[in-house]
Amino acid sequence: MAEGEITQLIKKYPKNIQDITESLRELILKSSEEWTEEIKWGVPSYSIHKNICYLQSSKNHVNLGFYQGAQLEDTYNLLGGTGTQLRHIRVKKLEDIDEYLMQSYIKKAIILDQS
Repeated sequence: MAEGEITQLIKKYPKNIQDITESLRELILKSSEEWTEEIKWGVPSYSIHKNICYLQSSKNHVNLGFYQGAQLEDTYNLLGGTGTQLRHIRVKKLEDIDEYLMQSYIKKAIILDQS
């Protein structure tokens, strides 16, 4: 269901936002073979046992969001947000994507999902 729908959704974004979203999407999908990828609340969302992360685009950036982000160790001080659970990493340019750093947060979120 979701892969084609998500691709179509991303194609509606401005080119720079498409590029950032696709790059983050690939990073997420490389992190685990167990993902369920679907559109939830209007955004690409990724789960294994529970909701783990999502990609929320805006006009000038893309948030790599974590549903249980408030419980993640913010080793590199990248997480933004002040809600009770959600946190995100804001990506404004493709060059801002550090694969190692992003993967570390995604993998921590996967571990949190397993507990």
